[in-house]
Amino acid sequence: MARELWTIIGGGIALAVALVASAHAVLHKRDVRAALGWVALIWFAPVAGAVAYAVLGVNRIRRRAQALRLPDVRERPEDLPPPPHLPEEAEHLRALVRLADAIVRRPLVAGNAVEILEGGARAYPAMLEAIDRAERSVTFCTYIFDPGAAGDAFVEALARAHDRGVHVRVLIDAIGARYRWPPLYRRLRRRGVATELFLPRLTPAWLPFVNLRNHRKLLVVDGRVGFTGGMNVRDEFLAADGLPPSVDVQVRIEGPVVAHLQSAFAEDWLFTAGEPLEGEGFFPPLPAAGPVLARGVADGPDEDFETIRWLLLGALSAARRRVRIVTPYFLPDATLVTALNVAALRGVEVDLVLPLISNLPVVQWAQTAQLWQVIERGCRVWLTPPPFDHTKAMTVDGAWALLGSANWDPRSLRLNFEFDVEAYDADLAARVDALVDARVAVAHLLTLGEVDRRPLALRLRDGVARLLSPYL
Repeated sequence: MARELWTIIGGGIALAVALVASAHAVLHKRDVRAALGWVALIWFAPVAGAVAYAVLGVNRIRRRAQALRLPDVRERPEDLPPPPHLPEEAEHLRALVRLADAIVRRPLVAGNAVEILEGGARAYPAMLEAIDRAERSVTFCTYIFDPGAAGDAFVEALARAHDRGVHVRVLIDAIGARYRWPPLYRRLRRRGVATELFLPRLTPAWLPFVNLRNHRKLLVVDGRVGFTGGMNVRDEFLAADGLPPSVDVQVRIEGPVVAHLQSAFAEDWLFTAGEPLEGEGFFPPLPAAGPVLARGVADGPDEDFETIRWLLLGALSAARRRVRIVTPYFLPDATLVTALNVAALRGVEVDLVLPLISNLPVVQWAQTAQLWQVIERGCRVWLTPPPFDHTKAMTVDGAWALLGSANWDPRSLRLNFEFDVEAYDADLAARVDALVDARVAVAHLLTLGEVDRRPLALRLRDGVARLLSPYL
């Protein structure tokens, strides 16, 4: 009798938990497929499904982030400058400006200088030199911070700045900090450098693919010089003998848009450490430094949800002549695939530049399984030989450029915290296009016939991997 009573009680609890979890998924999941998937898991795996949803499916970031924001971290309407005048070659992209004004919390600002630094051999020395010149503050955020020649050099530079009395703040993603042993954040802490991990102990160390990671790469020195892009701190971007294993692009920025990099870091630091970063040591007045119109675009599962995805859609719809995209991981959702195809069918030249050999085989299998969707409508897919190209870049009509940390995959566009910079400047777009031209010159143009002629076993493997694309 007692056993039957406990069975009834346990069943009632399990039913109540399943009902509550299902209701939460139905009310809060924007994607119908995600909601259906979670509801199915909750009911077909009683208790375990609800626990999995509570751990992996519930976004706690937005509520906590909003509670921790300071009023002066984000721009207020009365502080925004008037809309800047677009260059003549970008005037047809005025609708894209209006879109970004509506979805991005930071304004388009004039007077910026942007230098492209390709590869660790150029980017790391420039970043280290800036840290060594710091007088008041250094803020540094990265996803991966590996021990090695590059990591050791950054530790020493950051420690030297701290020893000079510079206010140094370092933020490393808790998952990215685990890629190599021993973790460098411990050395920074031992040297007295204020160092925090973003969302520590959220999941077990053995689970590499997890949500809500800080994938941003930001370095700001004295609030005046900023660096951002897609490059982590690890030796694979440095050449030992011959070519480095991986290539990527970082940009060095001066001018008013540096405040956008700093405010993104300040929000993340406030969220993680609870310390506001204020005053001219972090946010000095920023005079014009160059001709580039630019805007920092933060993205993440909080107030900035899907801003980069919306920006990509807007850029594709505004393009008239040419779109060029470089990304290491290409797993766009159906809406982005349609936008790419519509652009190609309108007569826009659409070039996608992807690595021939990925560093993540499962991602490459899933990517290959859906490339036919864009090739058959006229998009050109170029596969670049090693070294692995980790660059994230896009240009439109030789007038607009987007550079930063976000990949064309669900993890970047929905689940991680990212940071890109959009710029309206023909010279900068031409420099990015020159990088694309160099890649295309040695790349292989993938045809629909090649995709279709893959052996059945490979097509089945890739198709199964594609089913996992929302989680890769």
